[in-house]
Amino acid sequence: MTAVDCLPCSPLAITAYTATTAVGPGRPALLQALEQQRSGLRANDLGPSPLPCWIGRVQGLEEAALPATLQLWESRNNRLAWLALNQDGLLQAVEAVRLRYGAQRIAVVMGTSTSSIAETELAYTRLQDGQFPPELARPAIHTPHSLGAFVQAATALEGPCLTVATACSSSAKVFAQAARLINAGVVDAALVGGVDTLCGSVIYGFNSLQLVSPDPCMPFDVRRVGLSLGEAGGYALLERAAPGTAGLQLRGYGESSDAHHMSAPHPQGLGARLAMQGALQRAGVTPDQVGYLNLHGTSTPANDSIEAAAVAALFPATLHASSTKGWTGHTLGAAGIVESSIALLALEHGLLPGTLNSSEPDPACGPQIRFAPAQVDIQYAMNNSFGFGGNNCSLLFSSKVAA
Repeated sequence: MTAVDCLPCSPLAITAYTATTAVGPGRPALLQALEQQRSGLRANDLGPSPLPCWIGRVQGLEEAALPATLQLWESRNNRLAWLALNQDGLLQAVEAVRLRYGAQRIAVVMGTSTSSIAETELAYTRLQDGQFPPELARPAIHTPHSLGAFVQAATALEGPCLTVATACSSSAKVFAQAARLINAGVVDAALVGGVDTLCGSVIYGFNSLQLVSPDPCMPFDVRRVGLSLGEAGGYALLERAAPGTAGLQLRGYGESSDAHHMSAPHPQGLGARLAMQGALQRAGVTPDQVGYLNLHGTSTPANDSIEAAAVAALFPATLHASSTKGWTGHTLGAAGIVESSIALLALEHGLLPGTLNSSEPDPACGPQIRFAPAQVDIQYAMNNSFGFGGNNCSLLFSSKVAA
């Protein structure tokens, strides 16, 4: 295994964060569900002939509405983006940062895998003489950048606006992109996040790959057969950390590409291991210092065993690592921000989640994989987000004083 060579990452303060998932809107709902071992998964009820499976669906999106000034971006995905923006005082935190630095000095970096594709699907079912119907003939939503453009409009921020679409690593890679922008002096702060909503292309696409489980997902369980899909939205606000200050921080990130297969990871998990090593090296942290690792853990047979092997090759047996997709489902392009939020909750509250729905460990998985929760104060937490094509990103967070 070739060692990675990464430049140190200057710590970035995380001054606000939020996640809205199938367990409810905002951080309190997510923390309560983790504490109570309460899943947000339910039998699939999406579409006229639902595929028999379980999904993590966010309540209330069909009744939600965007403000009149944002109707250009009307879509299910952007309604979820708006709902998530209005949780945990995030908009107020954005306004405070805007007043501190100026709107042009704050980047918007969003991650998504499908953006508003559900509206594009709907438009094709309602073609009129080969044209989209008037109510859906809005080019702003039929693009992967719909989410980024919407969030920038909704927050009145005027800095660089980017959309990262790298499948399931999308809203983890936004942290790395924001770190580069801030450390290069292009901006002083960044609003990062990700939103993905359920739609036919997602559910039937994954089903065509024989990756969807008919029952609630069981990550790292020997009986696992596939994933449960979900939808979610979340955000984090990043800015430079003042030397010697305490609080939540992004300490390191690692990125890699397997270049092995369109939809399968490298069989030895080399890319996953490189990403984790990169995050540790940028932070100047050793594997034994990490208290919690939120695994990508999709509950597919191959991905879980490969990720577990990569973790076992790098971390000691004392590490507490788990997958939280049993609570939210696999939220695709939003998985990075949701599971980073869970890692940050672990740092704040000492609650290290287990792996919901799983009870029979796979012998191929190492002792790092935990099914039961634990209550332990920790200093460092990591999140893994891996996408199709071996597109990997690992993030390292801290809750202590900056070095």
